Amino acid sequence: MKTLTVRLPESLLAQIEAESRRRRVSKSDLVRERLTQTRKARRARSSLLDAIADIVGSVDRLPRDLSARTKKYLKSTGYGSKRAR
Repeated sequence: MKTLTVRLPESLLAQIEAESRRRRVSKSDLVRERLTQTRKARRARSSLLDAIADIVGSVDRLPRDLSARTKKYLKSTGYGSKRAR
């Protein structure tokens, strides 16, 4: 196994040391575990995007900047207004 030296902020190092003591594992094992989890999480996120990729952008006639102006768009459509009974 190769060695890699990394400089970490004090706060992150303190978190790693505390978790290492609490779980009684080495700091190296803990860092390897965290790096592996991060890689798995990225893969899971990309697979979620793959799952919905076919429907992304499938709704017609919506403003291009909808995510930036959601409240204004909903208000203009009357969404959330009290309706006459």
